[in-house]
Amino acid sequence: MRSGEVARAAGVNAQTLRYYERRGLLPAPDRSPGGHRLYDHDAVTVLRVIRAAQRLGFTLEEVADLLEVGRHHHGRPAKTGLQAQARAKLAEVEARMADLTVIRSTLLAALDAGCDDLVSCASSDCCPLPFERLATGQPTQGSARMLPMVGSDSSRPARRAKGRA
Repeated sequence: MRSGEVARAAGVNAQTLRYYERRGLLPAPDRSPGGHRLYDHDAVTVLRVIRAAQRLGFTLEEVADLLEVGRHHHGRPAKTGLQAQARAKLAEVEARMADLTVIRSTLLAALDAGCDDLVSCASSDCCPLPFERLATGQPTQGSARMLPMVGSDSSRPARRAKGRA
């Protein structure tokens, strides 16, 4: 199958297909006499697996590890295989859900209290928002964990700006 056919069948674009190939997620395809990439039908399955794993929250690095383990463990259980990775990802998801539950409760309390000005609200004794605990990193009520700063997920690698090394 040529690049466009594989991309369409898997629901990705041709640039994504080539990107996954460069990242080593897909093996280098054969070439036609005219230089066109020729993929086997397994490439569509691998692309669908990659996309599904991403939807489940796995990073491309984690997907690459899972694909590599799958290619080389030949039926032996692996400590870094899907079961182990799924357990770790589930723990991350459950922790994030707990954080989101606290965030939701806090925002609902702010709405119920009619808070409209953060500065005025922060200095009011009747404000339901735990400004001091949030600012100092103390756990919020109903949570043993500190709320994460939005957009500062330290478990994910920082993205590079385009054009920078």
